[in-house]
Amino acid sequence: MTSIRGSIVAIVTPMHAGVGAETAIDEAALGRLIEFHIAQGTDGIVAVGTTGESATLTEQEHARAVKFIVEKVAGRVPVIAGTGANSTHEAIRLTGMARDAGADACLLVTPYYNKPTQEGLYLHHKAVADAVDIPQILYNVPGRTACDMLPETIERLAVVKNIIGVKEATGEVERVAELKRRCGDEFILLSGDDATCLEFMLAGGHGVISVTTNVAPAAMHALCEAALDGDEAMARSIDEKLQPLHQDLFLEANPIPVKWAVAQLGLIENGIRLPMTWLSSNYQPAVRAAMHHAGV
Repeated sequence: MTSIRGSIVAIVTPMHAGVGAETAIDEAALGRLIEFHIAQGTDGIVAVGTTGESATLTEQEHARAVKFIVEKVAGRVPVIAGTGANSTHEAIRLTGMARDAGADACLLVTPYYNKPTQEGLYLHHKAVADAVDIPQILYNVPGRTACDMLPETIERLAVVKNIIGVKEATGEVERVAELKRRCGDEFILLSGDDATCLEFMLAGGHGVISVTTNVAPAAMHALCEAALDGDEAMARSIDEKLQPLHQDLFLEANPIPVKWAVAQLGLIENGIRLPMTWLSSNYQPAVRAAMHHAGV
């Protein structure tokens, strides 16, 4: 498996124009997006994560999208399949489907809504790792899940077979040093927060699973390379241009703004699944200005 590091796009799932309960996935546009990202230097692709509207895709669509992306990428960069669920049984099933589709790794969000204990989080992720032989990355995003997987729980899971890293989306950069101390240098630490990903990497993280990379892939690749090479001045110079985009791609719930932005680049149609809606007109000038500031 190619190394998981650098700028990893949480890729949007293109859909044909419209806002509806069953807006159709546009596989032709998805294929073009993959080629766009590889040409721009993106270091990896997360298939059907939050940004890819995993919450509103059927299980069949989910499995088909992962397989489609794996086949189109054809080993050129790692493909990480989003397979988390708040049902352990469902997470095992989705992770098994991703393994069978040929994904390089899986990304498993902490169970959302049902708010498990730390012991429940440990047992949930251990059950998936024991059941499916594929590298697995934990995903901690309390702002989405109402559940914070603490560093001591991650430490317990870091020694479980198949669990290779964590995507930390708390924005708490100080966790990097603690996680490195608890889990060792080989445990992969990925930021899940574009706004703080530079500080995360300068503190010892290995990369970012990024929303911004959908819109500015070349710049995000350059930012990550500079940060990981220790060129702080270059990394900060690039990040300054991207900060408005990091912020304004969350003016409404992800992936609403980012899908609008990618559509403005002419890469996808104006399609999204309910209950997500198209970006409100009053926010569009701000996102457009952030894109301009970033050079896109």
